[in-house]
Amino acid sequence: MNHMPITTELPVGDLIASALAEIGVTTIFGVISIHNMPILDAIARQGRIRFVPARGEAGAMSMADAFARVTRGLGVCITSTGTAAGNAAGSQVEALTAGSPVLHITTQIDRPFMDRDRAPIHDVPRQPDMLKAISKAYIRVWEPHQAVDAVLAGAQAALSAPTGPVSLEIPIDVQRVKLRTRPPARAAVQRVVPDPAALDTLAGMILRAERPMLWLGGGARGAAEAATALVDRGVAAVTSTQGRAVVPETHPRSLGAFNMTAEAQALYEHADFMLVIGSRLRGNETRNNAMRLPRVLAQADAEPTQAGRNYPVDFFLVGDARLVLEGLLARLPAKLATDATFLDSVAPAKARGEAALQRALGPYRAVADALSSRTFSGAHPWVRDVTISNSTFGNRYVKLAAPHLGVHALGGGIGQGIAMGIGAAMAGAGRAIALLGDGGAQLMIGELFCAMEMAADVTYVLMNDRGYGVIRNIQDAQYEGRHEYSNILTPDFSMICGSVGMPHARVSRAEDFAAALDAGMAAKGPAMVEVDMIAIGPFAESFAGPPAGAAGSVR
Repeated sequence: MNHMPITTELPVGDLIASALAEIGVTTIFGVISIHNMPILDAIARQGRIRFVPARGEAGAMSMADAFARVTRGLGVCITSTGTAAGNAAGSQVEALTAGSPVLHITTQIDRPFMDRDRAPIHDVPRQPDMLKAISKAYIRVWEPHQAVDAVLAGAQAALSAPTGPVSLEIPIDVQRVKLRTRPPARAAVQRVVPDPAALDTLAGMILRAERPMLWLGGGARGAAEAATALVDRGVAAVTSTQGRAVVPETHPRSLGAFNMTAEAQALYEHADFMLVIGSRLRGNETRNNAMRLPRVLAQADAEPTQAGRNYPVDFFLVGDARLVLEGLLARLPAKLATDATFLDSVAPAKARGEAALQRALGPYRAVADALSSRTFSGAHPWVRDVTISNSTFGNRYVKLAAPHLGVHALGGGIGQGIAMGIGAAMAGAGRAIALLGDGGAQLMIGELFCAMEMAADVTYVLMNDRGYGVIRNIQDAQYEGRHEYSNILTPDFSMICGSVGMPHARVSRAEDFAAALDAGMAAKGPAMVEVDMIAIGPFAESFAGPPAGAAGSVR
């Protein structure tokens, strides 16, 4: 590659665009505006980065989030100042919740007017406060010569454990200043190295256990090889939803994400040790921390403040998940003296949990089985919006081929699936499958047009029950069946798809779903398979939100 001579003077916007390409950024999602034109114009002229023009900043951020998860690299979102940056905030909260390494490049008004409340165009009060609240880190560029280093620092912070979104403010007048170019630099990822003595202690705890378990969370997604090796040596495993497939979901010693069943509880009570790695033991996966975990509990996390956050622990180790697990493997024998009966009980426990779920699905088992077969065998990214079908089968039953292929709205907000499907599809990991609900889909319905413009290889599976189905179920269970505000107007999705030439099929019988899915998977660019849930009928068991936690001790 021929780099620009060091004597060349270019606008800071050009230098930023070049720096992003030099650190390996290939795709950026965003919305063009007067305040980010110097950067986006440079990206277009240089031709080294693909820009995806989202229809809104919320969609752009969700795309960058999903792209980061599937590529296991940096996602980049560019917005404008003020309201535009605010539009991205909800999606950035999701990225923060999921720990997604996203660099949010946003802008500011001219420096002489910043923070002075003089009401220039696009100035808004307390933008930095907002960005700080939704970011792992916040950086503002004050001087032009800081800009490239700020980009590198932001990328490094986003990618270093614990990963998360970083906001970078670059005023519009800074973007226009001309500076001499510099040799390219790269963002170095910093890992949290565990203390060797602490690893010795943790290895000793595992050696003393007869029935050890691992609880693997999203922070362990980059440690699949080491985690699987430890399980193979004689440890049982269970995962959070975000930690799925860190150990293969077909492994006979893993419960997968069937972490809250009666069978899982029985296994926890029989285990005599559990190591929680990279997980916050979220309330909706522990019955609000009322699940009884093993009596000896240890925790490892790259973030020191997570120590004993939701459950009291007997030992806490600070460290990157992969480095912790590799350190343990180096200290443990090739075969642990584990109770074989305990290990053999894991697969039947998972099978009973799956069987109970299959019965609860009723006619929708055919939908779930078809999706599981395609996502697992074809190693497709599996994207899920918050909808009844995801809460019942999408989050645990549809198998993932690898941890980075799972993308879901961890924070529980609806409406991000369409945009996340685009980001996952453009990550280069194969055709994405995105599970949507008709209510949530309406929040970012305009991003369907972005999907068509970019020819994103994504098949949308739209579960249409004409409104907010889970809210209706809660209203039935808790509010005497008063369906207030949950029966919203639902558009004709076939007409919406037809208006932009997107292939669309409507399925009114569950047994026809597999063939329709295969046709949608064979399309070039985006396609939609709509499941008419009114025609098919209800689930065998009504889902009315996550189980409520029981009162009492968490141990």
